[in-house]
This record gives sequence, structure tokens and C-alpha cells, in this order.
Amino acid sequence: MLEAFSTPHNQTVSFVFLIVCALSAIASGVVGISDNPPGFLLAFLAAAAFLLAFVHPWRKARPFRFLFYGSVLGLIIFGILHNGLDALASKGANAGALHLLLERLGVAAFYLAVFGFPPAFLIGAVGWVAMSIRNRRRPPHVHDTAA
Repeated sequence: MLEAFSTPHNQTVSFVFLIVCALSAIASGVVGISDNPPGFLLAFLAAAAFLLAFVHPWRKARPFRFLFYGSVLGLIIFGILHNGLDALASKGANAGALHLLLERLGVAAFYLAVFGFPPAFLIGAVGWVAMSIRNRRRPPHVHDTAA
């Protein structure tokens, strides 16, 4: 079972993050994201809240480090995927089902690269640093026993 839903407290926090996600996504859709910074920030907040709903119980730096690395890799892969799908869709002169599928997959890859991975990058980086500092082990005290 996911750690985010393992205790009543974690369930409540996850539920609140999911509500923030839904409200931010709806507001972003109403405001619009095309050339509109408030809409873009609301979409970014929706993605961040969705991710935080699942990662908020993490208390070690390692999972945040993997989230950070995965978001960088995902951004690169989905950026390349978007460009490749866009190129394939533009080569097809007809507006058939394959053209439409490639176009929609390209758009989905673009939105994931733009709105999904940057919040994961930020949450991974901040969580990695915060948990590294929080869990830093202090060197043992050395007592002087000299007489």
C-alpha cells in the first residue's frame, strides 16, 4: 500500500493535496494557459499538488534524489518525444486517424514535459536538500580525558 494512504493523517494530507490539485486544474482551465501567466502557474500548482499528495510522507533524501533525476530524464525524453511525434505528424499529408493520433500524442508529451516534470524537478530538489540537512548525522562528541 502506498505510504501516502497508510495512516489516517497521511490520508487526510493526501486528500487535501488532491483537492488543491483539482481546484487548481479547474481554475487553470477556466483562466486558460495560452499566454497567460496566472493560468500557467495554476497548472504548475495543480501538478505540484498532485505529486505532493503522494510524496509528502517521504522522510529520506534518497527517494527525492530519484525523483529529481527522474524528472530531469523525463523532461529530456518527453521533449524529444514531442519533437519526434510532431515531425512524424507533419510529414503525413492526410488528416487520417494516424495523423490525429500522432498529433495528440505529441501534445500529451508536450504538456507532460512542460507541466509534469518541472514541478517534480523542484519538489525533488527541495526535498533532497531538506531531507539531507534534516537527516545529517553529527559526528560523535570527542571527550577530552587528559588529566
